[in-house]
Amino acid sequence: MIEINAKLIRDAVFMCGEVVECLIDFRHPSLPEHKISQSNSDILENLAWATVQLHCYCNSSVNERITNDVVSSSRNTTGTTSLNASNRLKGEVLHSTEPKILFCDLRLSPGEAKQFLYRETVPLNTPPTYRGIRVKYYYKITIATQRLGSTVQALNIPFRVLPLPLPQSDLDEAITLNDESNEDLAPNNPFLEKKRPPSRIEYALHYLRGVTARRRPNFFMINNKWGKVGRFCLFKSAYKLGEDIVATIDFSCGTVKCCQLSVTLQCEETELKPGADEESLTGGERGENTTTGTSTVGSTEPDRQKCVSRVTNYSKHHEVCLGMLQTQVILPIPLHVTPTFRTDVVEVSWKLHFQFVTTTSPELSNEMMATRPTEADEELEWVAPTDIAIETMIWSLPITIYPTAPLQIPQPCGDYKLHIK
Repeated sequence: MIEINAKLIRDAVFMCGEVVECLIDFRHPSLPEHKISQSNSDILENLAWATVQLHCYCNSSVNERITNDVVSSSRNTTGTTSLNASNRLKGEVLHSTEPKILFCDLRLSPGEAKQFLYRETVPLNTPPTYRGIRVKYYYKITIATQRLGSTVQALNIPFRVLPLPLPQSDLDEAITLNDESNEDLAPNNPFLEKKRPPSRIEYALHYLRGVTARRRPNFFMINNKWGKVGRFCLFKSAYKLGEDIVATIDFSCGTVKCCQLSVTLQCEETELKPGADEESLTGGERGENTTTGTSTVGSTEPDRQKCVSRVTNYSKHHEVCLGMLQTQVILPIPLHVTPTFRTDVVEVSWKLHFQFVTTTSPELSNEMMATRPTEADEELEWVAPTDIAIETMIWSLPITIYPTAPLQIPQPCGDYKLHIK
């Protein structure tokens, strides 16, 4: 019997472009029957070969995703081996690295073990780990081996991949390189060691700290057909995993009473179909919400009808705000969710979904609530009406969620074992 033990050296969270390291042990455990006098050929275990690969799988239930030509051109088929027939996991292989051969014709005596170190770089052009409603992306390290006279057996080690944040414009790149440009202007010191250029991961983390640390308050006036409800203030629109979304709502400037408020952090999964225009997908409804800040939702565009969207709720803030002048909203972003990203199959975006319950009842007007206690001295308490006419309005505000440093996400990786008998 051969026992295979595999374990990741670091936690099971990596960013695109990082190096994954895995320790693989092949061990022949000593059994009681080995103590009986036998020939050397009877007690030796022989493995013909062993390979390691990194696979990215896509499990999608979308009926019409992409044409076959686009799919075949976007896949990497250079890592295809006979392992695909034995390693039957859900979904199809979206990307696979070149298989690395650990050994050929390995013989182990009882109690003997061999250890190997596998190093591989996560590809940059692959999607992050995502477990959505209709589309799922996941990664596995596949260790395959074959014993003489047996079938191919595989051991799969799952791990999580985060997208690599890179500057989207020349302005973002200039802000990111601002500190380094100042160092280049300094005179060279021949006695100091020359500073090496930053790696792609260090550059991405530096940009990530800069883009999520910018605080530029955005104000939105919430209106309906009866007047102003309040003013919403969002301190920034870009967040990292694990951060708190902090915002304030000011009702002192409103002319319409808000009885109840609900804010939900939502993840929207949009299935993309062939021919969907990116500008029409991201510019219509989002642009209207961010610029006007009203409660009315724009008309559905023709291109938007071609794409099916599904929403998943996460953090939620609910509050009865009747009589309040100001309130704050705090929504934590979970560490296990997937940041904003887009592929040929799906687009994952984030938004804040608001529900305002307003009323224009005269019994709840400012004049009635201010003068009623003074009408009679014995009435020291204001009694709320039993029935009031209310109106509910909704509004969605898009935000961008970036990944965080992989070391800040605690996700330990256990030991994975495979017994070959």
